[in-house]
Amino acid sequence: MAPMTSISISKILFSAVAAAAFAGLGCPSVLAADHPDTAGWADLVAPDLSNMEGAEHWQSEDGVLVAKDHETLWTKKAYGNFILDLEFKVAKESNSGVFLRSGNPKNVLAALEIQVHESGDGGKYGVVGAIYDAMPPSKSMAKPVGEWNHYTITCKDSLVTVVFNGEEVIHADLNDWPEVKKNPDGTPNKFPVALKDFARKGPIGFQGLHGKAQAPVWYRHLKIKELD
Repeated sequence: MAPMTSISISKILFSAVAAAAFAGLGCPSVLAADHPDTAGWADLVAPDLSNMEGAEHWQSEDGVLVAKDHETLWTKKAYGNFILDLEFKVAKESNSGVFLRSGNPKNVLAALEIQVHESGDGGKYGVVGAIYDAMPPSKSMAKPVGEWNHYTITCKDSLVTVVFNGEEVIHADLNDWPEVKKNPDGTPNKFPVALKDFARKGPIGFQGLHGKAQAPVWYRHLKIKELD
């Protein structure tokens, strides 16, 4: 056996730390960029939308959700710590988003929003994979219009991560946002409450037809696993 170098030892230690971190989240011992096996997970949305608020503004056909108008679709149940796994597909100029743990569903700025865009809104926080107005994705992973994309979103206390088509693009600790209307990098945001003080439990939502084009976004395979 060849002697172990400092580089190989570092790789082993990194893998061990990553595995331990994910085990602490109640996740399989895999690297953050792996999408989970969701067999046995709960469906976030019932086929008849009976567990959702605003169901009359959306339609579900063969397990695929799409909005009829601009209204957001909300879970009736509040979620705290969880892993949410889903797929989405955009049309040209689509603009939507996934709201997490809303403190007030009537106020879009009372929840983190993971952006779902066909294109950006002109700012680095308004592109697909970003936390709206708070953190841009570390990498562009979007597939072309008409192809299905994959999100795995984890919320564990103050930690929020997003794996996008096999790459972790968001790793955010909300405690790093201690100031109102200010991001850690010094840029301003629109939130009247510091992100560290956002609700840690609340409904999950899907933004309806949004933006100038009012173009649709389709969602499917919405699975959730609640964590301790």
